[in-house]
Amino acid sequence: MSLVEVKNVRKVYRVGKEKIVALNHVTLSIEQGEICCILGTSGSGKSTLLNVMAGLERPTKGDILIGGVNIAKLSEKQLALFRQKNVGFVFQSYNLMPTQTAIENVAMPLMFRGVSKKIRTKEAIKMLKAVQLQKRMHHKPTQMSGGQQQRVGIARAFVAKPKIVFADEPTGNLDTHTTKDVMEIMVKMARKYHETLIIVTHDPEIAEYADRIVTLIDGDVRSDQKNISILPAEGEEPPQPQQSEQPQREPTSEAGGNKT
Repeated sequence: MSLVEVKNVRKVYRVGKEKIVALNHVTLSIEQGEICCILGTSGSGKSTLLNVMAGLERPTKGDILIGGVNIAKLSEKQLALFRQKNVGFVFQSYNLMPTQTAIENVAMPLMFRGVSKKIRTKEAIKMLKAVQLQKRMHHKPTQMSGGQQQRVGIARAFVAKPKIVFADEPTGNLDTHTTKDVMEIMVKMARKYHETLIIVTHDPEIAEYADRIVTLIDGDVRSDQKNISILPAEGEEPPQPQQSEQPQREPTSEAGGNKT
């Protein structure tokens, strides 16, 4: 069953007299529990697509349905409440609160939902253990490496059991070894809780972690394919990632131009 439906979505930005087409009548659907990668170079429109799917930006035209709710029609207040209840985010730059510990950062989505401090602390601890940060729970972001901070970000994204987790270039600031660790942890979490994970990246190697790869070029979907390398044989369960021991074209527009 489709959890996310993008229907004929168009996004146009105005810069002076110029119209920059970021998304050009994009249509796609994403299933519950699917790990989907939106792959594209800079200027392809991939981040814009993530933003409109997540309700961070409104499409110029078209509809975005999540669980049957057309978020393109919601008010700003309704959108904020919808994201709070249904969406988690993993950011390239981590976006952790610098004055708060790992536990406090992870517990924040539960605090916004009105969960008691005792319960949200318990859940945050459980999630930090799941991302192998049991020795860093009381550390603040400046006391952690980039990979450790991103693990905190992953724990925060999944702690409230959202329907969807959006990850925007989640390994963009990490080295190769740490990238592998972070991707394996994030995919493992999504599979464990049967949550939909939508990853935006420019890196084909990151795309290989997904069940499905949607390639965007100049605001158009140019290919939409299942990732054959990880498809299970008939009757088998999808493969589970192994836990690591350590943590184009030129842009175009209606008047010349595009947007990531």
